[in-house]
Parts: sequence; structure tokens; C-alpha cells
Amino acid sequence: MDILAANTAPDAITRRAETLDTIAAVLPIDRRDKLTEILSDQDVETLRHLVNEGMGDNTLRALASDLGYLEAWCLAATGSSLPWPAPEALLLKFVAHHLWDPARREADPEHGMPGVVDRALRSGGLLRTVGPHAPATVGRRLANWSTLTKWRGLDGAFASPALKSAIRLAIRAAPRQRLRKSAKAVTSDVLAKLLATCGEHSLRDVRDRAILMVAFASGGRRRSEVASLRKEQLTVEAPVSDEHGGPLPSLSIHLGRTKNSGAGQDEVVYLTGRPVEALNAWLTAAKIESGSVFRAIDRWGNVSKRALDPKAVNDIVKHRVKMAGLEHGEFSAHGLRSGYLTEAANRGIPLPEAMEQSRHRSVQQASSYYNSATRRSGRASRML
Repeated sequence: MDILAANTAPDAITRRAETLDTIAAVLPIDRRDKLTEILSDQDVETLRHLVNEGMGDNTLRALASDLGYLEAWCLAATGSSLPWPAPEALLLKFVAHHLWDPARREADPEHGMPGVVDRALRSGGLLRTVGPHAPATVGRRLANWSTLTKWRGLDGAFASPALKSAIRLAIRAAPRQRLRKSAKAVTSDVLAKLLATCGEHSLRDVRDRAILMVAFASGGRRRSEVASLRKEQLTVEAPVSDEHGGPLPSLSIHLGRTKNSGAGQDEVVYLTGRPVEALNAWLTAAKIESGSVFRAIDRWGNVSKRALDPKAVNDIVKHRVKMAGLEHGEFSAHGLRSGYLTEAANRGIPLPEAMEQSRHRSVQQASSYYNSATRRSGRASRML
């Protein structure tokens, strides 16, 4: 069965595509065309309403992506579009299809997600993971499902005891280690090795150096924030004096609303010294005076007018990791974020000062990097 058949009338697709173009900035770039086929007219109107309500861009991208996945899963699993509100039985089916015991699956092939559903989602490029989903992913999709239900003025069974119990028991039945988004942090020593792979003359080298330095020095910005950065967000500030009294270039980056900011709060971080010089070198070399800061470069050296895909930021980090002779699978773009706080902890920078730059809202999350640094260097870890 074609999981997209219910929504692929040519006129309907064209109409939805035109509507999606009006909110394109908040959709996952690599799945925009696929979402046009999957989402219903009502889904698109719901997303446009959320945009008009001023919800954060990253939150909307997650909502749009998860809505597309839920629609496709429901079509494959039940043969029908996603119902609103979803009955409790459908929510329990979603948990059963995504949180299951690999050991039980070996003895019982019908345990977990049915093969026909798995194949349908993979053929549509919507399912890439092997094995059960991470509990956090299932929890996020259920939370977004609940949010979209509420925005339609409806109630769901998301708080039902049966659903909570099913999730708890499923997680207990198949325990898995929680892995960091980047196995290792990109601290200053690692960053230096990555920067050493960036030459002086290639336009791609100039861009990648600026991406690495800006992402790290601005507090470990998320790859989506790096990819969506625009020239209009940059403000030149008065020079800052170095330890010898000499001037260092400085600028501020107005992030607007981020994942961790409150409503109406404009997040601002600062760059000083070498990162500013690297950024200016890229803007000059690429002749960028407005619009997206970091852009794709084709094989002939032409700079695109469109922003980089957030995934491309991760690809750039991994490419430089490989060039530096480091283990490709141990680092990712998120390593720049964790690396910033880890480096701040290693240098004894007070946690509140580091959080002002990283814009972490949770002291508990940010302090975990500081606690790890203290434990590694403390007496308790050097008993022998």
C-alpha cells in the first residue's frame, strides 16, 4: 500500500506546496518536498497558525517533521490518515511499534513494528534507525502530537495511566545507554586540529574555518543556529582591549528566540578577536553583504544565495575530523557545544559566565560538564 496515496492529488500538492513556501523558513529543508505529499490541508494550516503565533523556529521544525512522520506511520499501520484526536489505542500502538525488546524480537518476529510498516516508512525515507527508537524520541513525538492536538482545540489521551505505564514498562524491558549527541567534546585542542586542516586560499577552507570558530566561540551554537545565521543578526561592537592593551575586533550576534529562550526574549552572544577575523574574512571572500552568512559552494567555487542545510554543518565538522586524522564517529557538530562548556570548565571560567554565552537555561545540564571536569582532575579519581 502506498502510504502517501491519500494525499497526492496533483492540485492538492500544488496548493499545499504554495502554502508551505510561506512558512518554509521553519520547515526541515531536507524533507520539505516529502512533507508536501504527506501532510493534509489541515496539517499545513495548523503549522501556518503556529508560525503566526510566534512559536520558535526550531520547535516548529520539530513539530513539522514529527507530524509528517506520524501521518506516514498511521497510514502504514492502519491504512487511514491520522485521526484527531487520536484514540488511546492508537497511542498504545505507536509505543508498541517504537519501543520494543530486541531480544524478544529474535524469538518473535511479530514483536515490535510490523515488517510491512517498517518497509513502508523506510521506502519513504522516514525511518533510518535500526532497532527500537530512543525513549527520548518517542517521548518528543508524543509530546508534539499532544501539542498539535491541543492547538486544534481537542483533548487527547496522552496523560492516560495506560499510556504512561506502557512507556515505563517498555523502557524497562529494553534498557539502553543514553548516548551523547557527540561521543566526544570538541575542546580547544581538538578544535585546533580541525582548524589546521583549513588552508588559506580555498573559499571552502575560509568558510569552514569561520563556521568552526564562530560556532565554538559564540558559546557552542547549535548547527541549526549556525546554518540560519544572517548578516542582519550581526552588529559591530567597540573593540575590546587584549592583555597588552591592543584592540580586538568585537561583534554581537542577535539570535532572537532560541530553543532555551523565553517568549519575546532576544538572545545575544558576543564574538571577540580571532573568530571575528575569520568571519569577516569569509564575508569578504564570498562577497556577502546581506542574507544568509554561511552558504553552499559548488564544485566550480560559486557561492549559493541560499543558507546551508543544518545537516551540512555536521558534515563539515565530520569532514574536518577525518582530515585531521581523528576518529570520524566520535565527533559531530554538537561536540562544539559540549566542547565549549567542557573547555570553560577546564579553564576555571565560572559557570554563570559560561552560561551567559552558551545560553543554557538549565543549570543542571550545564553544570554536568563542570562536574565531569572536576571529577576527572580531582583526588577521588586519582586514588592510585
